[in-house]
Amino acid sequence: MESIRNSNYLFSVTFVDELARSGLKYACICPGSRSTPLTVALWHHPQIKTWIHLDERSGSYFALGMAKVLQEPIVLVCTSGTAAANFYPAVVEAFYSRVPLILLTGDRPPELWGWGANQTIDQIRLYGSHVKWAVSMPVPEATSPLLAFVRAQASRAYSTALEKPSGPVHLNFPFREPLEPTRELDGTIFGPVTSTDIAFGGRPEGDPFIRLGRSKRDIHSSDIIRIRSQVTSGKKGLIVCGPQLDGEFASCVTQLAIRLGYPVLADPLSQVRCGPHDTSSVIHGYDSFLRIPGIASSLEPELIIRFGAPPTSKVLGQYLESHRMAHQILVDDGIEWNDPFHAISEVIHAAPNLFCSKLLSLVEEENISSNWLDRWMQLDTTSAQVVEQEMRDCNEMFEGKLFVELSTILPSGSTLFVGNSMPVRDLDMFLPTSRKEIRFLANRGASGIDGVLSTALGAATLLESGLVLVVGDLSFYHDMNGLLAAKKYDINATIIVVNNDGGGIFSFLPQVNYPEFFEPFFGTPHGLTFETTAQLYQLAYQKVATWPEFRREVKKSLGAGRTTVIEVPSNREVNLELHRRFGSRITKVLQDERNF
Repeated sequence: MESIRNSNYLFSVTFVDELARSGLKYACICPGSRSTPLTVALWHHPQIKTWIHLDERSGSYFALGMAKVLQEPIVLVCTSGTAAANFYPAVVEAFYSRVPLILLTGDRPPELWGWGANQTIDQIRLYGSHVKWAVSMPVPEATSPLLAFVRAQASRAYSTALEKPSGPVHLNFPFREPLEPTRELDGTIFGPVTSTDIAFGGRPEGDPFIRLGRSKRDIHSSDIIRIRSQVTSGKKGLIVCGPQLDGEFASCVTQLAIRLGYPVLADPLSQVRCGPHDTSSVIHGYDSFLRIPGIASSLEPELIIRFGAPPTSKVLGQYLESHRMAHQILVDDGIEWNDPFHAISEVIHAAPNLFCSKLLSLVEEENISSNWLDRWMQLDTTSAQVVEQEMRDCNEMFEGKLFVELSTILPSGSTLFVGNSMPVRDLDMFLPTSRKEIRFLANRGASGIDGVLSTALGAATLLESGLVLVVGDLSFYHDMNGLLAAKKYDINATIIVVNNDGGGIFSFLPQVNYPEFFEPFFGTPHGLTFETTAQLYQLAYQKVATWPEFRREVKKSLGAGRTTVIEVPSNREVNLELHRRFGSRITKVLQDERNF
């Protein structure tokens, strides 16, 4: 076997090769010295595309966005010290939103830990309980047993990140100097390793060192039979769909709902509210009419089946909480119990699609004796008519109207990413049901405002049709570094920033009643506009003041093939008043029609 003069590189190349054999396609690299062996190994591998990010926080969110779309692991690499700590917010989001990431952090060797060495912190289990698996790799050596271990660890890392529930894993790599690669006599960085030992060369035919068999979590026959007896007992039932990413789920769950005669309360992030599937039982106006106490109390379910994460709507959450006496079934293929309302009666750890298809095969069409489904549909239709009329008459740049406009502008096949705080709530409240196929994305794992631009831009890189992002001004400000990726990689994205000069969501909270401290601590006015930010990163920019301008600029940006920033000015006080006006109008119409 040829002499190996740099064990760091054999170690790293072996690890990266095994990641590629397992299925890795992309790596986001944040430059730094201590991670050089990993960086060069990833750059050199012909099956892995690398993306370079100067800011670790933005880079980690960019990888998160890619993994959301791909639903496969993305590698993240950084050097030692606080660089690795900057991954933490995205790691938390990935863990709670079940997105697979593989974090590779360069580190000083163990003899320098705890001795004041420059750029050295405690990186062992740095991310605590927010990763599925964490391990510190040994200092590299060019031996067969160790390289077999390296391949096994790479296989395990990829499989663990991907296995349901998906999530981040962390491997820490302590490297001794020299960190730079050793050139061969022909000038190449990596010379051939001539060995039949699979630890060095890998398994034949490019097979992974360890292959993980994957299958969906099944439901036990006794559980599905028991649930069948519950749904066929004539009880008034509901299906609630919270945020999830499976594009095939909508068709299966709506078929089940129609068979059972159950309304489907569908968060847009569930991928159920819009699409080519049958939406005849899908309710989208629940956030409006469940606010009315008389209506909420009259719609008393006896059975609720829940899928996905907790819904965005606080009103819907309160409704679920108020009906703890109903038998509530949570179906989830993870291990967590997504029930902040403490209302569930039963947890089924099974793949939602599999659950729906098995239950669908066991039940005939149910005829609910009451007008249960008709009642929900009537309320939904009336609420939608009020919203439609009010939107037509609304000329102000009302933040809620933005999503009504986008529902008509966006073509089928689009992806809409929404920021947290007000955008995701306005999406839930005002987006109508549609037969358009639109994918909805958001960072709802931990629901932070950080990293939204970078996550959306990362997602956009894997979408042929590009992406539209709606984000608040504070979120935009928080992640402006992420815009460098839009310039560097010529990403096709439309960024709509709603600028209400501060934290608009706080105007809806009790803190607004304390004007003596509200503005500096919660309203947080910043006085910024973002034209110069777009110019800094050489992005197209347009500020709009009317809805015709908004429609024109969004349509133009969708065909531009580059990143465009569209700034929409808004007034927090006016926005609050318009939300209240819409709610009052819906309440009045429903009361006048004696709907409760």
